[in-house]
Formats: sequence, structure tokens, C-alpha cells
Amino acid sequence: MDRIYYWLWLAEGLGPGCRGTGRLLAQWPDPRRLYEYLAAGGAVPRGITPRAAQTLHAVRPEYLAGRVQYCASSGIAILTPDSPDYPRRLLDLPDLPLILYATGNTACLNGRRYVGMVGTRRPTAYGSHACRDLSAELARQGIVIVSGLADGLDGEGHRAAVREGACTVAFLGTAINHTYPAVNRELRSEMERLGGAVLSEYPPDYPGRMTGTFLARNRLIAGLSEVLCVAEARMRSGTLNTVGHAEQYGRPVLAVPGSIYSPSSAGTNELLRTGRAGVLCRAADVLARLGMPCDDARPPRAPRETPPSGLSREARTVLTGLGPQPLTPGELAAATALPVQTVLAALTELELNDAAVAHPGGRYTAVE
Repeated sequence: MDRIYYWLWLAEGLGPGCRGTGRLLAQWPDPRRLYEYLAAGGAVPRGITPRAAQTLHAVRPEYLAGRVQYCASSGIAILTPDSPDYPRRLLDLPDLPLILYATGNTACLNGRRYVGMVGTRRPTAYGSHACRDLSAELARQGIVIVSGLADGLDGEGHRAAVREGACTVAFLGTAINHTYPAVNRELRSEMERLGGAVLSEYPPDYPGRMTGTFLARNRLIAGLSEVLCVAEARMRSGTLNTVGHAEQYGRPVLAVPGSIYSPSSAGTNELLRTGRAGVLCRAADVLARLGMPCDDARPPRAPRETPPSGLSREARTVLTGLGPQPLTPGELAAATALPVQTVLAALTELELNDAAVAHPGGRYTAVE
């Protein structure tokens, strides 16, 4: 029987993100030998939980033949630590994945330079601009952008690479044949068409609980990345979970500074304040960490130097009253001598033109 069945068997028992996987493989590098040992009545090795041991005794490798056949017929690759395209950068992780299901071009998973680009799922216009510009410049420099194909800045990083015609890699927290959110299906297709890859630890039509699956996949983004970049993050977020994994694996972290008044930048600013991250203002900051030439790396362009054309007179008036400090519509009405209803309509117009950003509590700032 092919060794892939024994890897699948072991992955079924241990599950994704098992912290003892690396230690177990150091003792039992061949899953076939471990299966034969347990089948002969051998004692369960240390680090395997009773629940995992129960699954390993209940599941037989041949039971997984249907999954192998389905993946083969659906264009889904199954990567194990034995596979030539398995990401070498993940092999040294203490919680390395035993199985990676993949679509797209798995050859891009080795032999390139890899930078993680992550951030909030609810970015401001500032965070989106920073993420897009930095990711695009890195892609132009031949860097593979690594992220999670999620809402917000994950998707922005992938899109920026795709616009440059570059390959990019995504790790999913869902079954390999599901794209979440569904709105990113077209983006995923473009990524794969351009030579990128999408990977997941979860098999097609995964029936298990999804609790914690996205947090588990964060370690893979951090693990493949040589540098992890945080474009924008709140104080409590999955992004900071990814940062924790990067720190555990010894990956340097860079963060984009944000407004001290913006809750969306509270997490990144705290990373900078406490020294957990270096400052990320331009692509050259990343290239320097990679030891790559950075003379040609341009600083990201400012999102806007002049107000957008076509704004109504009221919107322009409200825009002059906005700055980096969040203000309520009432405060803006007092500052501009406009009725509150007029201010609210103007703020909506400014948001649609990426000239103003709404914050919790019904407050607004201008896009600098």
C-alpha cells in the first residue's frame, strides 16, 4: 500500500495543529512502521492523546482510499512530508501539517522568497491602500505573497499580487474544495491560473467542526513566511494570533504604523510600541530583512494628495473639518455650520469616495 495512506491515517488521528507532531516524527519518521507497531499491540507513544490513540486504532489506512481517488479525479494534490512539493519551510515546525491538500501549482511552494501579508478583515481605506501598495511592490520584486484568502487585507494582498501577474499562496481554514468567503472564488481561480497555490489541512467536504480551524491555519501562513507583515490590525484579532506563531517560529514581524486615533491600527501600533515588530513603511523594509537589494523598491504612493473630483460643495465643506482625530456628525455640524442631516449625507458621499473613514461610536476621520 502506498505510504500516502499511512500519512492520511496518522493525520486522521492527530488532527491539524498537533503540537507533538514534530517530536513524534523524530521518533517515528515512517508512519507505516508506527501503524504496524500499534497494530501489533505496541504501547502508544508519548504525546499521542487517548482520543487520538482511539482514532488511530479505529481507522485503517485502506479506509481512506476513496478520499485519495476523489482528490485525484478532482485535481487536488495531496502533499505529505515525503512529497517533493511539500513546503520545506514547514518541515521544522513543531506542529507541522502531516497532510496538505492543494490546488493550483504546487511547484511554487519551494525555491522562492515568501512574505506573509495579513491584517484585519474590516480595514480602513488607509489599511487597504498600504496593503495593496506594499504587496504589489513586493510582487514586482519577485516575492511570493502568502496569506489566508479571507475578507479584508488577506484578499487585498492576494489581489495586488494577481494584478502584477505574480503567483501568490493561500492557506485556508476550510475544506480544500470550499472558498470562504465565496466572493473570493474568482480571485482564487486567478491565483491558480497565474501559477499560485491554495492549500488546506482539511479534506474535500470536511465534515468536522470548524471551531479553531482558521486559528490553526494561521501557523502555516507564519511558517511559510520568511517575514510576516501586518498591514493593519485591531488590538484583539486573529492577525495577532498569526504574529504569535511567527514569534514562536523565529520569523521577523513588520507592522505598518497607523493613526493613534484609529482602533483599526491599535494592534499594529502596540506591536511597534512594545518592540514585537519592526516598522514597515515601504517594500524596501521587507527586502532588507530578506537580504535582497532594495534600491529599486519604491515607497508606497500616498492614497490621495488632493480631494477626489466631483464632490458636492457640502461634502467638500465637511472634508475640510475632518482630520486624524475622530469626530461625530454633531461635532462636524458645529464646526461647519451645516445641519446634521446635511453632514450625514456628506459623510456618506465621502465614504463612497474613499475620502472619509467611519469608526466605532459613529465617529469619522479623513483619509490622509
